[in-house]
Amino acid sequence: MGIYVDMMAEKSVNPISEKKPVHENIILGVILIAVLMAAIDSTIVLLAFPAIVSSLHSNLATIIWVILIYMLVSAVATTQFGKVGDMFGRSRVFIAGLVVFTISSFLCGIAPTDILLIVFRAIQGLGGAMVSATSGAIIADTFERHRIGRAFGFTAMAYNVGAILGIVLGGVITTFIGWQYIFFINVPIGIAALILGVKYIKDKQIFAAKLDIAGMVTLALSLSLLLYGGIGFASTGTNLANIASVLVGILLIIAFYFIEKRAESPTIPFDMFDNKVFRNSVLAALLQGLGFLGVVFMLIMYMQGVRGFTPFYASLLLVPGYVISGIVAPYMGRLSDKHGARIVATLGIVLQLLGVVVYLFIAQNTTIYLIILGSLIMGVGGAMFWPANSSAIMAHAEQRRFGIASGLSRLFSTMGMMGSFIVVFVVAALSIPRAQAFEIFVGTSTISGSIAGAFITGMRYSFVAMIFILAIAGAISFVRGKEDRAANNNAEQQKPHIATDKKNRSKKQ
Repeated sequence: MGIYVDMMAEKSVNPISEKKPVHENIILGVILIAVLMAAIDSTIVLLAFPAIVSSLHSNLATIIWVILIYMLVSAVATTQFGKVGDMFGRSRVFIAGLVVFTISSFLCGIAPTDILLIVFRAIQGLGGAMVSATSGAIIADTFERHRIGRAFGFTAMAYNVGAILGIVLGGVITTFIGWQYIFFINVPIGIAALILGVKYIKDKQIFAAKLDIAGMVTLALSLSLLLYGGIGFASTGTNLANIASVLVGILLIIAFYFIEKRAESPTIPFDMFDNKVFRNSVLAALLQGLGFLGVVFMLIMYMQGVRGFTPFYASLLLVPGYVISGIVAPYMGRLSDKHGARIVATLGIVLQLLGVVVYLFIAQNTTIYLIILGSLIMGVGGAMFWPANSSAIMAHAEQRRFGIASGLSRLFSTMGMMGSFIVVFVVAALSIPRAQAFEIFVGTSTISGSIAGAFITGMRYSFVAMIFILAIAGAISFVRGKEDRAANNNAEQQKPHIATDKKNRSKKQ
């Protein structure tokens, strides 16, 4: 079952390669604005939770979905929009994503109820998926393969700057203006990116393919059920509904695999994983996300729940890590262009692992300088891993599949982060009551005495698990193999650009 889109790939649409010096930088600038906007949104919401709960007369178990629904929709939609971008034009999907994200941000700000806020956040996640699924492909379209590490280095820098702004602005806006403006702030940024994007981002080529409806629906359902069941385990514990959700999700994943094997133009072309560098880079992204994000959430819960810090102050203690990461990332991106991602990305994971080891020494009255030290070490590690690994994924994908590769990268990374989020709450809930764990996370409750000691013990167990996961990620990253991006770029340029794969050509004949 599919929808056939037939556009000649030999026909280039406003090739941007002819206007490199100016247009490359402007296009990269537009991508950076979009990344900045998404990064601000990722941290600014956390600081507004108590204010949103009070303003909308909601509860923590409901408002937590303001974060979860965004991550869920983004994870499900990225691969689909990556492929749609390959078929209909990456710039069109990217621009449409900016429109959806900007409008939904305004709607989030005027949401009168908690349910509507969650609905608008789901729509915002859809727009975010459209942008993130195509941004990596646009970078790969714009820059030669032996120079895309530098570009991804700047996107990593933009993310860290946005995360810092989210922390600072979140505290100021929520305290002095109102939580609604944490969403309104996206509107002028989105409009600026939209104007520049429409003018400068054009599609080099549009590739014919079939839209795999059956595969898309099956994948969406399977991921939704798996994530819903996993979140259910973390928030409500083991029950029949959560077990059934996970089991059905697993069965649908198996069904998806067989559907894709028969599809003429599959949603996830499994032959892409035949390339060792591509396969290991995607798996490293999954495991790095699984082993990293949970550490940050646990630290925030510790600082707010055990130490009694405000959400704003707790987040500020993590700012040094964002700062150093933003400074170092562009240089690490250039380094990966010269030497490949293997050493740079692997050393980045090792540094993040060492940062978690530092956090193992946290106690009830640990000096804040230990937290800052761990943040700095993990920040440098992230600056080394993210641009190097992302550029390796795109450098080892065919141009006609840039959108799919970008979507897969985002999908696996988001799945890892979602899994990490679930692990954190499961561990926290094993140590203290679930309701109290949610309250600690949003800064409305503190603990002390034996309960605090139990939480710290559980936190250390979770850190040991994260260290183990990061060690596996590092091993997979190290054995990915060597790269020669300049040679890879020349080989791709020498290939004839065709609109269909062999199956589609033989069917036409």
